Formats: sequence, C-alpha cells, structure tokens
Amino acid sequence: MSRPLIASRSRGVLVGFVGMIVVAVVVVHGYLWWRLVRASTTPGSRSRRVLTSVLVILAAVMVVTFGGSRLGLGMDVERVVAWPGYLWLAVMFYLFVFGLVMEVPRAVATFVTSRRRRAAETAAPAGRAEGETAPVDEVVLAGAAAGGGPAAHGTATTGRPAAEGAAADAPAIDRRLFISRTASAVVTVGALATVGYGVSRALGDPVIERVPIRLPRLDPRMSGLRIAVVSDIHLGPLSGRGHTERIVRMINGLQADAVTIVGDLVDGTVAELGRLATPLGSLESRYGAYFVTGNHEYYTAGGPKEWIEELRSLGVRPLLNERVEIRHAGAVLDLAGVNDLNGVPSGDGPDLDRALGGRDANRPVVLMAHQPVQVTQAAAHGVDLQLSGHTHGGQMAPFNLLVPLQQPVVAGLASVPRTGGGDTQVYVTRGAGFWGPPVRVGAPPEITLIELRS
Repeated sequence: MSRPLIASRSRGVLVGFVGMIVVAVVVVHGYLWWRLVRASTTPGSRSRRVLTSVLVILAAVMVVTFGGSRLGLGMDVERVVAWPGYLWLAVMFYLFVFGLVMEVPRAVATFVTSRRRRAAETAAPAGRAEGETAPVDEVVLAGAAAGGGPAAHGTATTGRPAAEGAAADAPAIDRRLFISRTASAVVTVGALATVGYGVSRALGDPVIERVPIRLPRLDPRMSGLRIAVVSDIHLGPLSGRGHTERIVRMINGLQADAVTIVGDLVDGTVAELGRLATPLGSLESRYGAYFVTGNHEYYTAGGPKEWIEELRSLGVRPLLNERVEIRHAGAVLDLAGVNDLNGVPSGDGPDLDRALGGRDANRPVVLMAHQPVQVTQAAAHGVDLQLSGHTHGGQMAPFNLLVPLQQPVVAGLASVPRTGGGDTQVYVTRGAGFWGPPVRVGAPPEITLIELRS
C-alpha cells in the first residue's frame, strides 16, 4: 500500500474519530444541561447562567484534551489540560449514567405528584359548602402547586386576603422543581463518589492475580514455570516515573521466570516519555523480559520503531512476529510475539506464519498478542496459550458490557477450539495503567503471574 494512500486513510480515521467525539460531547452535554441545569434552575437566574457557563468551559477543555497530541500542543500543555479534561470526562460519563438511571424514579415521582395535585384541585371545591371559606393552608398549597408561589394574591370568599398573616411565613414549593433538584443532587453525589472511588483504584497499586494454567502439551519438567504478564501501562501525560517504578518493583517481587509486556506501553514519543520508561531496564527474571506492540504504539507521532529501539537499549526484547525458545529444566517452550493489528495499514501487522513457521509442533507455544481478538488466528496455528491485554477489563463499568462487541474476552481466562484438537487458551489481563480518565471502576489495575502446569 502506498504512503499517500496510508496517509489519506489515517486522515480519514482521524477526522472520523474527532467528529465522533464532538458529536458525543454535544449530545451528552446537551442532556446534562437539560436535566441538571435547566430542570433545576429558574429561567434567567444567576445559577442557571453560571452552571451553563461552567458546562461549556468543561466541554471545551475536554475537547482540547482529546485533541492535544493530534493538535501538536506538546506534552507540557497536555499535562496542564489532561487532569481537568479527563477527570471531567469521567464525571460527565457517570453523570450521564446516573441521570439515565434516575429517569424512571423521576418520571414516577412527577406522575404521582401531578396526579395528587389534580385530585386535590378537583376535590377541594366539591368538599366545601357554597360560600364556605377555604382553609388558609389549602389556598397556599394550591397556589404553590400551580407555580404561583405564596397565595397572598388570592382572596377567600369572605373577601379577607387568603392566607393573610399565615401565608407570609409559608414557603412556596414548586413540586416539579423540588423533584428535579432532588434527582440532580442524587445524580451528582453518585457520579462524584463513583469517580472518587475510581481515581483511588486507578492510582493505587495494581492487584496481583496469580493464575495457574494447565497446558496438556507442556513437558512435566517445565511444570511450575512462572510468567509475569503486564499490559496497558500507558505512560503518558498523567503518569510519572513513579508509576513505572512501582510496576517494576512489584514484578521483581514475583520472581518470575519470564516477563511479558503485552502492548500499549506508551502514549507519546521517546523524547516526551523516555525517562518514564527507564525503570524498565531494572526488570528481573531468569529468562528475560519481552515486549509486543499494542495499538497505542502506532498512534504516537514517532511510531513504534523508536520505542522498539528504546526498549532494546533497556534490555527488553521486542518480539516482532518472531519467537524465542525458553529452555527450562531440560525442556523447551516456544514464546512467540506478533505485532498489533493496527500495524496492518503500514505493512507492519501481525504475521503468525513468520512467528510460528518451522517450529517443532510437538512442543507447546505461548503467544504474546495485544488484542484478544487475535486468538482465532492463534488457534488456527496451534497455539496453546495466548497472552493479551487491550480491554482494560472495561476500565469504567458499565463499559465492560460493550467490550464484547469488539473483543471475545473482557478479562480473565477463556478458551477456543484449536486446529488439530484441544483448545487454545487466552488470558486477558486488565492492564496496569489507564487510558484517558485516571479512573477504574469494576476493573482494578492488574499484574498477572501465570504458573504453567503440565
């Protein structure tokens, strides 16, 4: 494929992505304004003007945050706008989710209130004899329910001003406004509490998942071989060197025989983020540390090649559609790695024939492939176990319900039928970092220690 055609397709994808983001921002912010601002404030009020302005500003900051790298703003500027932009994205999302959930109780409360008001308005006149004066508090509440405020402007049949004296101290309650404000308060508190919890999980220590996996073709002498799996570290504007140091420290504490980094290591260039990746040079394992590309390596301005060279200089070996032999206790296992699917347009995509061709088919093979969807091809090539990431486990529930639309596995261990008999197992790690909002809800960050058993 020619470079002009690749560039044209890339521009088309970029325009489509930006267009989708703008539409989503407009639609969701429109809904939030309608439900949380318009419904909870009075026309022309200062609170409505202030809340509307804040919503517009936050929407603009979020758009700039998404377009930062694509607009060439530089990492320093991105760091400034990324925190408020991405945090607002998370808050906006959960305001939207809680808002939708509250639509049902809001509608029920509004219906019940309206029905009671109509019943009261119908029954009140019929229940009084002709010429009888209406009780003061009935007049006040009827006037308030109708939106007229205190009923000081009405008069009783006797000609005395309705609610005179008592009405002066009675509050005017617009029941629809009360329902809207109550619902808005519930939505806002729910969203802020959820995001606060999610931030604490995303910025906290990854969970260590210890997963035993049986491979029927594994030589018994290799039983107990331990492989550390980490993916989706996402070094970027919101992460610091401490993020990488913590991950390296935790992996080293596992005393793994091999370390696998299954893509999406970075969200920037070596010039911008190289110092954040330096601690990877301190990874410790008996048989080495290995890396395969993820989709985000192809999104960076410098592309994946500069990171491949950087990792080599740190002692981490990239597996670019290739394999190595892991020799342990006199037995051998093949560890292979393939490029991410996003390399296809530039001719740098996955090549399983190259990675697995000519090997001894009687011994097991573990494949590093960033996206779980690649397991179908892996099974066709007789792979025993695929290690993947990409999904983040959904990162922010209920996104986990949408992941199956693109990937066969959200997180954890699964299997598919393998060509030649048996199954190809695939383990999908939730990743040790985050993309976009520094928030994880229902999908804590993870470092995995897989123990192979025969």
